[in-house]
Amino acid sequence: MRLSKTTIAVIAGALAVGAFLLWRVMFAGPASTEHIVAVNIPPLSFRAERGQDLFAANCAACHGDNAGGTDQGPPLIHRIYEPNHHSDQAFLIAATQGTRAHHWGFGNMPPVEGVSQRQIADIVAYVREVQQANGIF
Repeated sequence: MRLSKTTIAVIAGALAVGAFLLWRVMFAGPASTEHIVAVNIPPLSFRAERGQDLFAANCAACHGDNAGGTDQGPPLIHRIYEPNHHSDQAFLIAATQGTRAHHWGFGNMPPVEGVSQRQIADIVAYVREVQQANGIF
């Protein structure tokens, strides 16, 4: 099958636009504060309350006071981080080992020093309860 020059030009244009959009998402970061989300905090379980304090001390500088995002890091109260896409284990690995940037343009996340696995589990309990209260399952 032979493609016309017009068809080839359209395909090349579509590939260029797709490559630009992929680059934008992966490396350029948000163009504005569109990545910062409003967050409703529900009544929390005891474990999630512990996690909230730990989150404030260890995570909020980058991810925001209520995990709604900042100019330094993405919101965790976002559909990208729903349990079916990022498991609790993924949060544990990110906190203990760091992670490569793969959804946002903020750069790689370094490991969080001085936080135990149990404390990370409490932080995850907090994040999950807040996610659920904000429609992220």
